[in-house]
Amino acid sequence: MQSILKHSRNGAAAALTAALLATSALTVAPGAAYAVPAGGYADLVEQVSPAVVFIEVTSEAKNDVAPALPQNIPPQLRRFFEDGMPGMPGQQGPRQGVGSGFIISSDGQIVTNHHVVAGADTVTVKMADDRSFEAKVVGSDPMTDVALLKIEADVDLPFVSFGTTDGLRVGDEVVAVGNPFGLGGTVTSGIISALSRDIRSGPFDDFIQTDAAINRGNSGGPLFNNDGQVIGVNTAIISPDGGSVGIGFAVPADLVQTVVADLADDGTVARGWLGVNIRPMTEEVANVLGYDTPKGAVIEAVSDDSPAAKAGLQKGDIIMSFGETSVEDLRDLTRAVATTEPEQQAKVTVLRKGEEVTLDVTVGKLDPKPA
Repeated sequence: MQSILKHSRNGAAAALTAALLATSALTVAPGAAYAVPAGGYADLVEQVSPAVVFIEVTSEAKNDVAPALPQNIPPQLRRFFEDGMPGMPGQQGPRQGVGSGFIISSDGQIVTNHHVVAGADTVTVKMADDRSFEAKVVGSDPMTDVALLKIEADVDLPFVSFGTTDGLRVGDEVVAVGNPFGLGGTVTSGIISALSRDIRSGPFDDFIQTDAAINRGNSGGPLFNNDGQVIGVNTAIISPDGGSVGIGFAVPADLVQTVVADLADDGTVARGWLGVNIRPMTEEVANVLGYDTPKGAVIEAVSDDSPAAKAGLQKGDIIMSFGETSVEDLRDLTRAVATTEPEQQAKVTVLRKGEEVTLDVTVGKLDPKPA
């Protein structure tokens, strides 16, 4: 199963060009914690590799049923995406895909990507020591592309720990371990190329961008820091020809841990719902209101009988804050709402005809989308 841009929405093509940035000549003396380990990464790899697993997925193809594909995927990525999807229409017999994952507990909890196991009939986990286990999908979250698996073994299993993404810097060294093209136990290294990257795949876009080689089959594998801690889950690449061009993306570990905890609890992730359609503020409106740059989220429509309608939000309102979150762009609002527990109350501050109005809203529950 390859890593590609998934769940793309409007502007996916623009996200591709935004990743190409010019670099300036800058010399920074790295601290000891971020320097390449003396003698290379052999000790680190020896430490973490036993907990990295290779995942094989089988799905019986059904001519009349196809997995949901992301919208607006650029043409060079759509073929790449479909090549790894089990059970594409028009194909007979079982389909197979491969991916990566990593064990996070001695009792066999495993993290991988949602798109690695979506639609799978069987999931087989193979360890670096050639042991093989049938895995159960505990839960899977398409919005963050994170899935939690479970295997049963009669002994404690090797596992790795999460690190925090706080304090990460562009230029920090990273190591990826995974199963590219089915070549298990493959290690690549690089740096963090960018942080908080938005590739227009959903409300939780906050990706770590890396130039460590990531290819088809690396999906769901860990991205390590120099302390052997998982700081991200490799999930997407930009690839016009199907191979690594040095632009890969990982879901940050802090978000992964939150999602995994929810999945481990009951197999699902409960998210908040407001019930509005929104668009960015225009430059013209920003100038009229005296802002240097556009901010907030302009309400285009309010769904009937939604939490927003019950709270009194109206078309044309400009949402400036939700709870404790200042809304600078649309992503701030969608993320703030989604991460609010259903049935919780939040204060929403809007600009209405130039006047600031604060409303109380009881957040609803977002209906999960089909995997």
